[in-house]
Amino acid sequence: MNIVVLVKQVPDSGADRNLRNDDNTVDRGSANNVINEMDEYAIEEALKIKEAHGGEVTILTMGPDRATESIRKALSMGPDKAVHVLDDALHGSCAVATSKVLAAALGQLGADLIICGAESTDGRVQVMPHMIAERLGVAALTGARKLTVDGATLTVERQTEEGYEVVTAATPAVVSVWDTINEPRYPSFKGIMAAKKKPVQTLSLADLGVAAGEVGFDGATSAVVEHTKRPPRSGGAKITDEGEGGVKLVEFLATEKFV
Repeated sequence: MNIVVLVKQVPDSGADRNLRNDDNTVDRGSANNVINEMDEYAIEEALKIKEAHGGEVTILTMGPDRATESIRKALSMGPDKAVHVLDDALHGSCAVATSKVLAAALGQLGADLIICGAESTDGRVQVMPHMIAERLGVAALTGARKLTVDGATLTVERQTEEGYEVVTAATPAVVSVWDTINEPRYPSFKGIMAAKKKPVQTLSLADLGVAAGEVGFDGATSAVVEHTKRPPRSGGAKITDEGEGGVKLVEFLATEKFV
């Protein structure tokens, strides 16, 4: 089975994250960038399927030069090769344009199964799997907590707030996963050394047949107009109970629209 895993490099969610003042995009240059957490679960799931059914696992990333750091980290976990979509014109691309570029790359890779994280920790829009599936004309099995492969049939336990749903589809398909699906492996020293020699193909927009005007700021369907730092936490309101503490608490909650 030919499996492609979408991997995004994002600013570490455990550190301060900022937007650039010049164009209101994520400031990746000064951030500690890492593999999007959910994508590590997608990598692990792809490797488990390969180990059980055979095949090849390819990492697909769209991002700037420094995204190669996350590509090598992903390859050290065990995938066979990687494809890096790299083009200066991509800066400022919205989710719609990003899905167009990734779908074009996936069209060249001929994947039987595309796996990705359910969301990215920087955007958190949860729409990329659906957009890519729509562009490719394949099924989207999203929010998986369990994935079973039986020949060309995929069965997913789709996580919901009430429990889970069982959904099936035939390959090719896009599957997005939550962190409940497995426990990602740690790269071994052997894996880290091997990753340095694994092939990484670089593709430009021209290679994908996508015009520069369709992506970046020119092709964006949405944009951040302005941004402001989150205000510091205040000391909060203190209620002294003198027999009417419960009433005052309810009044406060009503003011904040909690009740």
